[in-house]
Amino acid sequence: MGFLGDLWGFIVAPLYLAISALLVGWHNLWGRLFGEQSGASWVLSIVGLTLVIRALLIPLFVKQIKSSRNMQLIQPKVKELQKKYGHDRERLAQETMKLYKDSGTNPFASCLPILLQMPIFFTLFSVLNNAAKGRPKGILTQEQAEHLRDAVLFSNIHVSDTFMKADGHVPTMVLAAFLVLAMTATTFLTQRQLMSKNMPKDALTGPYAQQQKLLLYVLPVVFAVGGIAFPIGVLFYWTTSNLWTMCQQFYVIRNNPAPGTEAERAKKERDRAKAIKHGLVPAEDALPEPETEKRPAQRQQPQRQSRSQRKTAAPKPASEPASEATPDPESAAPDTSASNGQATTPKPKKNVPTKGVPNKNRKKR
Repeated sequence: MGFLGDLWGFIVAPLYLAISALLVGWHNLWGRLFGEQSGASWVLSIVGLTLVIRALLIPLFVKQIKSSRNMQLIQPKVKELQKKYGHDRERLAQETMKLYKDSGTNPFASCLPILLQMPIFFTLFSVLNNAAKGRPKGILTQEQAEHLRDAVLFSNIHVSDTFMKADGHVPTMVLAAFLVLAMTATTFLTQRQLMSKNMPKDALTGPYAQQQKLLLYVLPVVFAVGGIAFPIGVLFYWTTSNLWTMCQQFYVIRNNPAPGTEAERAKKERDRAKAIKHGLVPAEDALPEPETEKRPAQRQQPQRQSRSQRKTAAPKPASEPASEATPDPESAAPDTSASNGQATTPKPKKNVPTKGVPNKNRKKR
């Protein structure tokens, strides 16, 4: 435990300095308005400290949202791998890690903001807990630690009191119980908002969905059981942090939902109603422009020609082969006047007038 204690002290030592510096800086601001020993100035300083920390964690939150969305979208592929390699756990683990790598998904990124807040939470708890005993931490002076210990809200409620150590003081127990319930409710609603609105139907089953359901019901119980031992100042920090997370997640889901989810359908309906309100036609309602029907060109009927017009028509081009020309029926007839009685192809006759010339082959009557 000595080594682990030294390691933990090495990790939280800078956090003590940073958190105490932010706390003192905000207290110097609010102390001028409400008084340095006022409980309101210390509570508002804790709230300001929370806002600064959560603003610094926005990049991690964006990474968490992207990783969570990728985990949702690849769940169908994970199921296919489970069906294909369910009998071989080693191969299934290899293929699953390859899928995570190819899709740029880190299954542990969704826990990063919570894991990184835990040292801050314990450091703040330690600062307030030691201040309740009059022991300063970080750059807090002894006088400031005593002011924080004795700071009073409303009806004699000390910022450093807890539900367990209220000594029967009803206002302290009521305020502590209210903050514990608020912390628990905001944790539950944040997780439920993610599962009911920003997860596709395919992602509602499987190991990732089981993990989300476990967080949905286990985390609120853990905070409720542990919250009764937290100082009221720490309860203000954790409730403010949960409210920030819930509002930030609501904004992201509303304006940039995951595809195929209830949040995406609601966003499309809002965009459609907004377009109609401004007199615009939504993209999904716009009718496609009718295509202009191209009619085929009307066929021109050939004009009827007389026999004389057909004879005087232009001759065929010279490029056509001579074999395609129509032979003269008289020249194509076989000559039967050969002495041997066999038909031979006669030579073409010259175009000479035959009127008045007797035909030698004509039989005498």
